Amino acid sequence: MVDFGLIDEWEPAPGRLTGWVASPRSAERARLAPVHPAPPSHQQEQYLRLADRHATAEFRYSGLCLVTAEIPTGDLDHAAMTRAVNAFLLRHDTFRTWFRIGPGGAMERHLVPEQDVEFVPVDYGWVDDPETVRDHVQKTTPGPFDWDCFTFGVIERDASTTLYLAVDHLHTDGFGQYLSGFDLALLYMREVWDETPDQLVPAASYLDYCTTERAYTQQMSLTSPGVRKWLELIRGNGGSLPSFPLDLGRRTDVYNRSAHRTVTLFDEDTAARFEQRCRANGAEFVGGVFAAIALAERDIADSDYYFGMTPVTTRGTAAERASVGWYVTLLPVAFPLGPTTSFDRVVTRAQYAYENGLRLTTTSFQRVVELLPADTDLDVSPGWACPMISYVDARDLPGNEFFDLAACGLYTNRAASEQVLIWINRLPGGTTLSVVHPDTPVAHGSVDRYVNRLAAVFTAAARENP
Repeated sequence: MVDFGLIDEWEPAPGRLTGWVASPRSAERARLAPVHPAPPSHQQEQYLRLADRHATAEFRYSGLCLVTAEIPTGDLDHAAMTRAVNAFLLRHDTFRTWFRIGPGGAMERHLVPEQDVEFVPVDYGWVDDPETVRDHVQKTTPGPFDWDCFTFGVIERDASTTLYLAVDHLHTDGFGQYLSGFDLALLYMREVWDETPDQLVPAASYLDYCTTERAYTQQMSLTSPGVRKWLELIRGNGGSLPSFPLDLGRRTDVYNRSAHRTVTLFDEDTAARFEQRCRANGAEFVGGVFAAIALAERDIADSDYYFGMTPVTTRGTAAERASVGWYVTLLPVAFPLGPTTSFDRVVTRAQYAYENGLRLTTTSFQRVVELLPADTDLDVSPGWACPMISYVDARDLPGNEFFDLAACGLYTNRAASEQVLIWINRLPGGTTLSVVHPDTPVAHGSVDRYVNRLAAVFTAAARENP
């Protein structure tokens, strides 16, 4: 299985810590990088403006994503790792860019020339406790307005090595985090073993993707079919975005930091039975996820209508599927439950709603919000936030057969948290549910109640003879 959680929960064993960071010359040259015409993606721009708005927070407001793995050797070739790190950064052009907010509030992208990218190893000595490593990773990885907002490292022992990549969310999504570990492993193996098979597909340019996205969405207006559909769904929800059905006890006078919990929903045999029941009703596993969530929320809030938001990848080609970047858009999943409480009936509706949502993949909701007039009657404004439910079938991801062997982990920092974010991950060894939510006593109780009810619905739906 893959471990999910907050960086505070990462427990690397003692060892000798070596990090890879931008050389002083590289960092200096990067600051001089010229402006590039490729805009940020809509997702990136919203993220950067929020980070800028909360720059005075006494903690890192932006997201920091940490990918970890354990390998059963203590004999790491540091020169080979240095070459692999730099090859990785040059392979994915998102890592050669940085942003600033220019005159008039315009968002400027700068592109660092390939010859100016140089990450070098730094020996930090022996570390005895996980807290020291966690603090080191977070303190040495800059924020999203610095070019080098990503670092690499290893913790070496006699018989094993912990590897990590820490990168600001600006440059990666969930798929990108999985892909990063696979890429780095192959690049390192290629440096130390001549017989390494060439499994690296040429990666697409993330800058080209951002340019194409903006060119498409710039043509949209309030009368565009996708925009009209979004507005229809929001109006059908009382003019508001989806909300979590229970009180979170959020305070408005302070930042609400993140808390986390992960539970196992299914082993793989049970997940297969759940999937079979979904397919017997013309749905897929993802339809079953939203059916279970809708039924759980009906029990909790007595609602006969479900409206949720889910992130999906926008990678459409083999080259984009080989590219690290923030290739994500949010889609709506909305459907009536009616009087029935039957999973078999609801899962069909949920699947249909999910597939309808996919039709809005190219209609960025961030762009929809930009188009709204100042006097809109909808309760949606820049900086909006809402709950999110993500489903990933990680069994299809490159290198998934090594997840257990390498004891992989995906972690995030305790950034600000205003909503409940849910990830359901189907892995080779089972299916997990991870929740990040505001760290308040009320939210802990509400999330416990929600997770327990949702797990019970999943368990009931997975029975062979419901």
